[in-house]
Order: sequence, then C-alpha cells, then structure tokens
Amino acid sequence: MDAVVCRRVGSLKPSAPPSEKDALLAFERNFVVPSLPRAPSSKRASSLLIRVAAASLNFADALQIMGQYQERPPVPFVPGAEVAGVVEEVGEGEGFKRGDRVCAVVGGGGFADLVVTNEGSCFKLPPSVPFPAAAALPVAFGTAHVALAHRACVGRGHVVLVLGAGGGVGVAAVQICKLLGATVIAVARGAEKARLLSSLGADLIIDTAQHTQKDAIREQTRQFLKDRGLPGGVDVLFDAVGGEQFKQGLRVMRWGGHVLIIGFASGAIPSIPANIALVKNLTIHGIYWGSYMQHDPSVLRSSMRQLLSWLAEGAISVHVSHTFGFDQVHQAILTLLKRKAVGKVVLLPPSTAGGAGGGAITGSTGHKSRL
Repeated sequence: MDAVVCRRVGSLKPSAPPSEKDALLAFERNFVVPSLPRAPSSKRASSLLIRVAAASLNFADALQIMGQYQERPPVPFVPGAEVAGVVEEVGEGEGFKRGDRVCAVVGGGGFADLVVTNEGSCFKLPPSVPFPAAAALPVAFGTAHVALAHRACVGRGHVVLVLGAGGGVGVAAVQICKLLGATVIAVARGAEKARLLSSLGADLIIDTAQHTQKDAIREQTRQFLKDRGLPGGVDVLFDAVGGEQFKQGLRVMRWGGHVLIIGFASGAIPSIPANIALVKNLTIHGIYWGSYMQHDPSVLRSSMRQLLSWLAEGAISVHVSHTFGFDQVHQAILTLLKRKAVGKVVLLPPSTAGGAGGGAITGSTGHKSRL
C-alpha cells in the first residue's frame, strides 16, 4: 500500500528533501495495509475500509508533523484526517455498503491508499460531487458552518469580519456568510486571494499586502461601517489567524458581539483582554470542530447534510488551488505553510494522481521521495 509516513516530528525546511537518514516523512510503496477489527468486536460493527481517491491537507496536519498540535500520535504514523473515496469493505453496520462514494474525517491515516474509519465520521456523497472537492469539504466548511450558523447564529443584517479569508476555512466562511445573508469584510494577503474573495461576494476586501500600516484592518473596517451607516461595529469576528490581526479585530467589535476563535495561522496565540470582553459584553467561542464528533455528533451530521446539499446544488464551491501526489507531500506542506494556497491543498494517491481536477500536479508520482 502507498502511504505517507511520519517517522519523527520536527521542523520542515524549505530546502530540498534531506537524506533518508534525516527524513521526517517518507513516501512508502509497501506500507502495511490496514484492516477492519476482527469479529466479534463492537468497533468492527461500525468500521469501514475506504479506498482513498483524494485527501485534504490541513494546517493541523502540518502542525502535527512538526509536533506542535494538541493531538500527538506516537511515531511512526500516517498523517491525514480528511479523505474522500469509495467504501472497500464494511463491518457489520447497515449504513454503508461496498462501492458507496463517501467523504470522511478519520483519526489519522488519510494519506494512504486505504484507511479504516468509523461509519459515524463518514458521509455519503451526492453523485455530482468530485472526490477532491469532497475531501476538502468537511473540516474547512464544517468548521465555518458550525461556528457561524450554530454558535454565532449569523443571519441577515449581521456584519462578519473574516481574518485569514484567503485560506481554506476563510474561503468557506465568506461563502457561508453570504448564504446566511450577512455582510462580509474579508482580510487576506495578495491580489490572487483578493480576486477570489471578490468573486465570492465579499463586501469589503482588505488586502494586507496593499494596506501595510499597523492599524489598517481597524481603520478600513471602521470607514466601511461608517459608509454603510453601521456605526455600532462588527457583529462577529471569525479569526483563523491570531496575532496582531486578532487585536485589531477585537477593537471593532460591537456591544454583544461574538468572537469565533478558529486557529492561529500567524503562529502567535493572542491573549484576550478580559476587560474588553466585559465592557463590550462579548461572547467568546473556541471552535474545535473535531471535538463535536465525540461530544455532540448530531451537530456535525446536520451540518454536513446541509453542506453537501449546498455543494451539490452549486450554492457553495470548494476552491482547490493546488493538487499534489503523495510523493510530493513536502512541496504540498510548504505551499500551505508559505500561504501560497488560495483555498485548499489536496493530495492524490498514485492511482488517481494522473488527472483528478482541482489544479496542476507537478513532478512525478512514481518514485520514492523523502523529506
């Protein structure tokens, strides 16, 4: 079985993949094939074996490989938490059958030809949804939808400030906000991301490559709100960045607003001044989408039904800016970390790397590579 294997955790360097001796990751052609738990087993009853057609690369995967994520599996391990493909084998459950097209959020192991997961984390795909888009949907769009619709109850007339709007979860947030009837202020860096956000209907785009002054986000937002006759401030802050941008976003919140903490792509985890939260009567939400699988899975199932329906109808689109073969995982991760991705990055196994849509695949996929 082909798989990307993390042999040890550490820093990823922008240079060419190092020697085999110092490798963090290896593309293995004969890795052990996973199998369903043996009967009798309660785990077997709800398990599925999926043949992976596409796997989504998330910032959390990169952090896990670098040893900086809250969940740290023992090495060696196969990273990858988000896949789409075809059910190869079923346990004793009745919800799925061999041949079903699905996407799934797995507990690791996604960057491989085959992966075992629980049927509770698996979702059937409408026939029109391609595998690369399906693989990139659950975490990014699921996080954005649960945060905006379930936690902050965004609706018509609300103003939402989206930080990191050019990334996968940010692109999802902008689209979902518009579907919910909100006004969107999108913050991203670079003309390509700005063009995409404009095409998605963002009402104001703050390109931090053009507006470099320290208080640009705060000042641009205040001017926009004034021009629109909305002097009260922003209703919802959707923050996937952290750092200085979070501080600026907090200053333009209205009384009674909602702060959605999604992640810290800047690498800087901000402190929240309790006095500002008190004076402005803010509600602060931590959004760890994956924990809903354990604590409240009904929320995820409802959210995924809505998202897959929207995707099939064309109401939302999953923008995959880069696709790579499994053996190009080093390049894929650096693309993500350097913020070159506009939307999502998807990995394809050798069996499908010859042409599933979503972007150009560079380099070969037939050789063993290490980083």
